[in-house]
Amino acid sequence: MAAGPSRGELWFRLGISLAGLSLLAAAIAVRGWPRGGAMLEIAGIAGAFFGISAIVSARRLWRQRGR
Repeated sequence: MAAGPSRGELWFRLGISLAGLSLLAAAIAVRGWPRGGAMLEIAGIAGAFFGISAIVSARRLWRQRGR
């Protein structure tokens, strides 16, 4: 048995990550591009967190697709 998250958990992580990226994009579209420190916090940290989480989950799902 392999250690790590199950396929169901990976799908859940991918869905939450994509939803977070969508909400982040919607907030930027409605409120405008943040300035100053908010740009680092909102666009940088939140975008990186959700983006990297989505990429990692998608890659793991792609590798496990035949199992």
